[in-house]
Amino acid sequence: MADVLPLVEARLRSALGEPDARAAVTFLGTDRIEVLRFQEGGIVRYASLGMSAHPMTDPTAVVADPVKGPRAELVLSVRSGLADTDKVLRPLAVLAASPQVEGLVVAPGASLDVGEPLWPGAPFTSVLVAEPGGLVEDLELDEPLDPVRFLPLLPMTPNEAAWKRVHGAQALQERWLNQGTDLRDPSRKSVPLE
Repeated sequence: MADVLPLVEARLRSALGEPDARAAVTFLGTDRIEVLRFQEGGIVRYASLGMSAHPMTDPTAVVADPVKGPRAELVLSVRSGLADTDKVLRPLAVLAASPQVEGLVVAPGASLDVGEPLWPGAPFTSVLVAEPGGLVEDLELDEPLDPVRFLPLLPMTPNEAAWKRVHGAQALQERWLNQGTDLRDPSRKSVPLE
């Protein structure tokens, strides 16, 4: 079985360019998770590397399948220079390790919460997992492996996260769209939810 991570990193580089920084975090009992930083114009992107090393497993499964199952990496895009967003490295690594640590299957429409600001002074403690395929195309792997999906993360304020729990991810995304919300603004306010 080929190591998936070099292929994942190659896909990230082909889509986003050369990373200008990388950090590694290891949690007890898990594989190492790296976070790569890519700068492009006024946008900085943070991408996990390591989450896709193993397939995500349904937490109700009796035995984890070491081959089959969804694989993903996380990508967060924010405007650079407006906040100390480089401090998102550890929270992003925590989210990327959650399938190993908590047995989560991370999929579009899910909410992920780190329980603290994503970076110092951030009005966000959680993210909405968006649909893949826009910024970084899925990475097809040899059968029987599932493809690696690159899931965009959209920061949510606590009010937005609570509203999303009641009304759903699609309704929140429509509200952002209707209000012209700049989801890359690292210090944006909550969208009006009345």
